[in-house]
Amino acid sequence: MANIKGLSIGEVARQAGLLPTTLRYYESIGLLPDPARESGARRYNADVFQRLEMIRTAQQAGFTLAEVRVLFDEILWSDSPAAKWNTLIQRKLQEMDRMLANIQSMKQLLEDILGCDNDHLAECMFQTGQKHRQSNL
Repeated sequence: MANIKGLSIGEVARQAGLLPTTLRYYESIGLLPDPARESGARRYNADVFQRLEMIRTAQQAGFTLAEVRVLFDEILWSDSPAAKWNTLIQRKLQEMDRMLANIQSMKQLLEDILGCDNDHLAECMFQTGQKHRQSNL
């Protein structure tokens, strides 16, 4: 039997700042390829860190793990990865614009409620909420 070298799941987890359960989960959903095994123990080669960094960067940019999987499974190996990646990025930017508009609306509502008089808080909240719903139609 060949001697398989590589890093244990614990070593990879420590160096990457993750939990071993995270690495197992990434494997189970197809974000990490199944590593070689030695006596049943996972043995990773150093290129796992590049993949983990890509996952981390994509998550930091707001991509879900499902979207990262599309990147790994469909985009990176396609004939035109840049065009497909740009399409995915454009969709994510549109989604974030919608989220940002929603957050700004929520912030404005809270600021308006903050101006309510304590003696008439319930009525003020009711009226303020109605006004905001009508302005967002």
